[in-house]
Amino acid sequence: MKYGYGRVSTQEQDLARQEDLFNSKGIDKRYQFMEKMTGTKASRPQLDRLKDEVREGDIIYIESLSRLGRSTKDLLALIEFFEDKKVTLISAKESIDTSSAMGKLMTQFICILSEFERSLIVERTKEGLKAARARGRTGGRKPKSQKDIKIALSMYDSQEFSISEICKRTNVSQGTLYKAINERKNKNAESL
Repeated sequence: MKYGYGRVSTQEQDLARQEDLFNSKGIDKRYQFMEKMTGTKASRPQLDRLKDEVREGDIIYIESLSRLGRSTKDLLALIEFFEDKKVTLISAKESIDTSSAMGKLMTQFICILSEFERSLIVERTKEGLKAARARGRTGGRKPKSQKDIKIALSMYDSQEFSISEICKRTNVSQGTLYKAINERKNKNAESL
């Protein structure tokens, strides 16, 4: 039996290219396991279903190794899992077939390179954030103006509005409003 496993990291991304690959391999839609979630999660519902369903002699097609997992440890564990079940894994992008010794070697090598690339991205991101902070940019949301917070607090004090109404009208988040309420309570308690 032939299966396809496709994954993208976010809801905004599209699975069409991976679906096209599976269709070109003659994989029935019922055997195409697709999901939209990060590859760093250990538990992925569609992957878990696929792992339960495959049997000895089956073939799983993936668009690339990065669709199966993001860390070397995770990828190698999945590859070993399928190997133990005598299931062949074929990656289209890397032209890897785990049924051969060369395919197994190439898979391990590419896994190591993929994790190295991911580590470099994380490192560069941290360096970029550090450089931005050195220039006075902290990132994140800009703080709400005290004027908006005061309006939100006065609406809260009037007891005429729900929290969600206050937040909608003042464009102050619930977290910011509750933080302001608690800070005010603490100030009042200290002054007693």
